[in-house]
Amino acid sequence: MKSIRPDNTGMSNGPSQRILDNLTTAVLTFDGALRLTSINPAGEMLFEVSSKKVVGQPLASLLPHSQRLVKTLKQTLESRHPFTARGVRLALPGARAITVDCTVTPLPDGARGDSLLVELTQIDRLLRLARDESMLDRQAANRAVMRGLAHEVKNPLGGLRGAAQLLEQELTDKELKEYTRIIIHEADRLRNLVDRMIGSHQLPKRNPVNVHEVLEHVRKLILVEVPVGLSIERNYDPSLPELLADREQLIQAVLNIVRNSVQAMDSQGTIRMRTRIERQFTIGNRRHRLTLRIEIEDNGPGIPEELQEHIFYPMVTGRADGTGLGLSIAQDIINRHGGLIEFSSRPRHTLFTIYLPLDAGSHGAGTAATEKRHG
Repeated sequence: MKSIRPDNTGMSNGPSQRILDNLTTAVLTFDGALRLTSINPAGEMLFEVSSKKVVGQPLASLLPHSQRLVKTLKQTLESRHPFTARGVRLALPGARAITVDCTVTPLPDGARGDSLLVELTQIDRLLRLARDESMLDRQAANRAVMRGLAHEVKNPLGGLRGAAQLLEQELTDKELKEYTRIIIHEADRLRNLVDRMIGSHQLPKRNPVNVHEVLEHVRKLILVEVPVGLSIERNYDPSLPELLADREQLIQAVLNIVRNSVQAMDSQGTIRMRTRIERQFTIGNRRHRLTLRIEIEDNGPGIPEELQEHIFYPMVTGRADGTGLGLSIAQDIINRHGGLIEFSSRPRHTLFTIYLPLDAGSHGAGTAATEKRHG
């Protein structure tokens, strides 16, 4: 795909043009009427267009849903003052939206009137990396706090349970023994709850796993639990390689996410499960050549906005009868496999995405590095 270059550069075939062609920053020029006069290959990729189709079109047709930027560029053309804006959200045709850093520079051109040079650097990936790194740090810190709290809770619980057992041995009245049994039972229940909050200490037992077999196992379990009112659609990539993972732990993680969707929809609706490959994908601070992407989407009411920042924390739930442990356990399991769970949610569309590295020897590296930073 070859771009049409601006005629006024005087370097359409020189080394400067080759530099422009190889920039990762999208570079566009507009004439005095804000019609596109040139776009480099990075710009074509950003807008997913061919230069032959868009050169000569007005800016308003290239960005029909970003009228605020169009207005700003008109003002820049009139004032002749350059400007830079960070984190500009652009709504593109095809229901796409991107976040960019934008620099606009007026260019004098005596032959054809004034023109504008616009540079756009997409920062969505950088924002995601910063968000993921922050989330991994928060979760590692949260796990450290929870383990410390668990230690402080389980010690007196053990003493309480032991004292109740000794007291039971001394009692002859059956009615009084019933009280000690209640104490023992509740102490055990609290200990189990604490264990579930901090997650398993067992490292994954890795073996080759077919991720589609895991997803199908979860699908069958859910459909047995909810035989009426729920449909589960699948869209799998058959070319996916096997994953080195703990099958049982992976089933538990996916099952927790799917159950969360089912409960949010009150067992009425559609769940879609998809698998894909991501290439050169970064998780935390580590870049992976191949990454497995598992998507679990539902058409339920969505996650309340006030819960979204804390949805993976233990005991955070939007249901009165919920424990708030399912998503926390799922994230912990995926972290132990060197992966990450992300989500986006709005009414009628909630999407959980599991990323798992397929690179040999990379499993668990991100979590280990994060936990090391927190001691």
